[in-house]
Amino acid sequence: MPAPAQPQLEPGRVYRTRELAVWGANPARLASRMVREGRLQPLTQGLFYAPRDSRFGRVPPEDAEILRAFLGSDEFVVTGPPHWNALGLGATALFPVVLVYNTRRSGEFALGRRRYRLRRVRFPRQPNAEWYAIDLLEHREMAGTSQDRLATALAEALRHGRFDQPTLRRMAREYGTRRTQDLVECAIRAATA
Repeated sequence: MPAPAQPQLEPGRVYRTRELAVWGANPARLASRMVREGRLQPLTQGLFYAPRDSRFGRVPPEDAEILRAFLGSDEFVVTGPPHWNALGLGATALFPVVLVYNTRRSGEFALGRRRYRLRRVRFPRQPNAEWYAIDLLEHREMAGTSQDRLATALAEALRHGRFDQPTLRRMAREYGTRRTQDLVECAIRAATA
């Protein structure tokens, strides 16, 4: 009987145990063996990643790859402080968790050495800077900034053309509360005054 084919793992990819079934009848045992051999690293129950080596050692998988495997879908968007802070609206928040909007799960999960806060909410498939601005306005308490400070900074950013007014208004209507919509309208009026 020929020896079973060695699984060809893609470095940096995250695998669910059941995905290993293509290489053997007992995927859990195969996963355990590959962990012992150093070909897989465990992330959490039922999730493993094929390590990728760099000149500094082993590199953990990207957040997007972890989330794709965990959620079983590409329908998610990573948001939160890194995106909010980059808008230049005065937010300088830091989180110990990665904030992720998706269509499947809610809750906080430890996957590997990272924590993810998943929320089942509506989000655009291709988020733009205007959507991230609305997301920041909706979560200003989490970002550690005040409504007044954000309104002033948003008006200034609009005055300098850093956001498209019609797109910002549309994102506010689609994804913001009435309070956020009013704040955007005030900022637009202040920017054009």
